[in-house]
Amino acid sequence: MALKNFFDARSVAVIGASRTSGKIGNAIVRNLISSGYGGSIYPINPRESEIEEHTAYPSLGDLPEVVDLAVIAVPAARVVDMVEDCGKNGIKNLVTITAGFKEVGREGLDLEKRLLEICREYGMKMLGPNCAGMMDTHVPINTSFAKGFPLKGDIAFFTQSGAMMIAILDWSYAAGLGFSKIVSLGNKADLSEIDFIEEAANDPYTRVILCYIEDITDSARFLKVVSQATRKKPVIVLKSGTSQAGAQAASSHTGALAGSDLAYDIAFKQCGVIRARTVTELFDLAVAFAKSEAPRGPKVAIVTNSGGPGIITTDNVELQGLEMARFTKETLDALREGLPAEAGIYNPVDVLGDAMADRYRFAMEKVCSDPGADSVVVIAVPTATNNPTETSRTIIDMKQKYPEKVFFGTYMGGEALEEGREILSKGGIPCYTFPEPAISAISQMVKYSQYINSGAECEITFSNVDKRSVKAVFYDVLRDNRVVLLGSEAADVARAYGIAAAPISLAGTPEEAVDEADKMGYPVVLKVASPRIMHKTDVGGVKVGLGNQDEVYRGYLEIIENCSHHMPQAYIYGVEVQKMMPRGTELIIGMTRDLQFGPLIGVGLGGIYVNLLKDVTFRLAQGLSHHEIERMISETKAYTLLRGYRGEKPRDMTALLDAVGRVARLVLDFPEITELDVNPIFAYEEGLSAVDVKITISVS
Repeated sequence: MALKNFFDARSVAVIGASRTSGKIGNAIVRNLISSGYGGSIYPINPRESEIEEHTAYPSLGDLPEVVDLAVIAVPAARVVDMVEDCGKNGIKNLVTITAGFKEVGREGLDLEKRLLEICREYGMKMLGPNCAGMMDTHVPINTSFAKGFPLKGDIAFFTQSGAMMIAILDWSYAAGLGFSKIVSLGNKADLSEIDFIEEAANDPYTRVILCYIEDITDSARFLKVVSQATRKKPVIVLKSGTSQAGAQAASSHTGALAGSDLAYDIAFKQCGVIRARTVTELFDLAVAFAKSEAPRGPKVAIVTNSGGPGIITTDNVELQGLEMARFTKETLDALREGLPAEAGIYNPVDVLGDAMADRYRFAMEKVCSDPGADSVVVIAVPTATNNPTETSRTIIDMKQKYPEKVFFGTYMGGEALEEGREILSKGGIPCYTFPEPAISAISQMVKYSQYINSGAECEITFSNVDKRSVKAVFYDVLRDNRVVLLGSEAADVARAYGIAAAPISLAGTPEEAVDEADKMGYPVVLKVASPRIMHKTDVGGVKVGLGNQDEVYRGYLEIIENCSHHMPQAYIYGVEVQKMMPRGTELIIGMTRDLQFGPLIGVGLGGIYVNLLKDVTFRLAQGLSHHEIERMISETKAYTLLRGYRGEKPRDMTALLDAVGRVARLVLDFPEITELDVNPIFAYEEGLSAVDVKITISVS
C-alpha cells in the first residue's frame, strides 16, 4: 500500500497534545517542532488555547484545513472515538501511540479490531496502536515521544519494539550512525513491516533496510513484497521468538526435522533477506551495507601489524565460506623486497608491530594492485609506533585509487584508535573492534551480491497432473472417517501427480493377495493396511521378498495374526501387496505445513538414515523454482552419493528434481494435506521409485 502523505505529511494534528512537560502529548509536539518539521502543527486539546507556542484547537472539526496526518495520544477508552472522528474529518493517515489494545487481552483485542474496521470504512492507514511513533530525517518529521532525533543517514529501521527504537536511537549518537527513517510498528493492526519495507525500497534516501520483528502476520504478501524489495536494496532482519515446539508436535519424519524457526530461515533465504541473529550483528551489517559496496567476489586479503589477529581473521574467512586471496608471484616478490625479512608476505600480510603508516601504505599498495583480492581487511593494534590516523588516511587513499576493491578496518583497541576509527567512518569505510564482525559482514555482502546477480527465478509448473483423481481419493478417505491414507491410496495420489511409485494394491483376503502378486510379478512385499499402525515392522506387519504364491498366502495370514495380537484395537483393512523394487539410493521427499508460511518441502537421505543423520534440507513450496531445487539438493550429504561415489554411477538428477517439484505442486494444490512423506524413494541411474508414501489430510 502506498504511504503517500504519511512520512511527507504537509500538516499534522496531535490529538491529546498537552502543555505539561513530561507527558507524551507534550513530548510529541516538542519533537515535531525540534525535528525541524516544516509543515503545520495543530495541537488538539479542548482545555488549552496554546501549546508550545502553537494554537490549540478543541477538536478536529475546528481546524482550518484537512490535515494529512493525525497522531493519537489519548487514553485507550477514547481512541476508537478519536479514530472515527479522524475518518469523518477526511484524515487518511494515523499514528496511534496509545497502548491498551490486543497486548492486554481479549477486551483490548476487540477494541483493536474496531479500530481496524473504522480505518477500512474511511480508507485510512494506521501505524500502531501501542507504538512509539515514527521519524524521517529527510522530511524532516518526528511524531515519536523518544528523546532526541536521529542523525541524518541512509538506514531505514523498522522495529516491532518501541523500547528497541528508543534504545537504538540513544546508542546511535555515540556510534555516529545515521538513519533515513525509524518506525515503531507497535501492534501492526494495519500497517506492518511489509508496508514500510515496500516504501523504503523505493525511497531515494534509503540505502539499507533493517527490521526487528517478532512475527509476520501476512506471510504470502511478505514473500511477494520483500522478494521485490531485496532486488533493490539489502533487507536485514532480526527475528526473535524462535522455538522448536512445533517440531515436537509433528508425527511425520519431515515434520520432526523442521522446527518452527526453520520456516523463517527458509522464507528469508528464498526472498533474499539477510538474517541477523543478534542486535549487534544487525547493526554491524547495517554499517557495512550503508558504507560500502559489496565485494566483486569472495577473495579476502589481510594486512595486519600483529600475527595473532591475522590468524584469527584467516580462520574466520574460512568459517564464513570466503576464500583467502592468493597473490601473484610479482606481488610476493615485491612484498619480499620491500618489507623486513621477518614480515609475513603470504596472505595474511604481517607488516610487524613496529610498522608505521609508510609500511602499511607500501603493503596495501601491493596487495590492492593484485588481481586476486576482492576485499582488503586492514588490522591495526595500538603499538607504540603505529599512527592510526595516518593508517586510516592511507586506507582512504587506497579506496580512492582502487575503487574496485572493498576495504574494512579492524582496529583492535580502545581510546588510542578512536580518532582513526572516526576518520574511516567519515571516509565511508566500515571499521570494527574485532575481526569476526568484519568477516561476517563481507560474507553476507558476497552472498547478497550473488543473490542479486542470480536474477529472479520462475516458479516451477506442471500441466500433466490429475487433480480430479486426487480429489476422489481424499473424498473416499474422509467419507470413511479417516485422515490418514492407506499406502495404496497414497501411491495413487503420487501417480496422479506424475511421481513414480512402486505398484501396490490392497487385498482383503489371502486369495486376493496371491492374485495381485501374480499380476505384478515376484518378488513382492506385504504390508498391513491400517492407519492406526504407524510402525508396521515392529508388530510383524511386513513381509519382504516373497517369491511365490505359497509365501504370499502364508505371509498374509501371519501379518493378520501378528497385528491382531499386538494391536487388537486397530482396524485392519487388509494387506497391501507391493512390487519389490530393486534397491537404489534411499532418499526422502517430504512436506510439513508451517502455520506462517505454508508447506515446507524437505529432501535428503531417506530410509533408516532419516532420524540418524538428519540429512534433510528444506524450502518453501511457494515460489519454488528449478534452480532452487538444485541448490536445495546440493546442500545435502546425499548429493555426493547422487553424483556418483567411489565408482558408483550418478543417479538420475533430472528425475529427482522433477519429483521434488511435483510434490511441491501437489501440496500447494491441496492445502488439506497436512503432512506427506515419500520415504524411501529409490533413485536409480534412470528414474525413481517411491516405495512408501504416507499422507495425512485435514477434515475441513
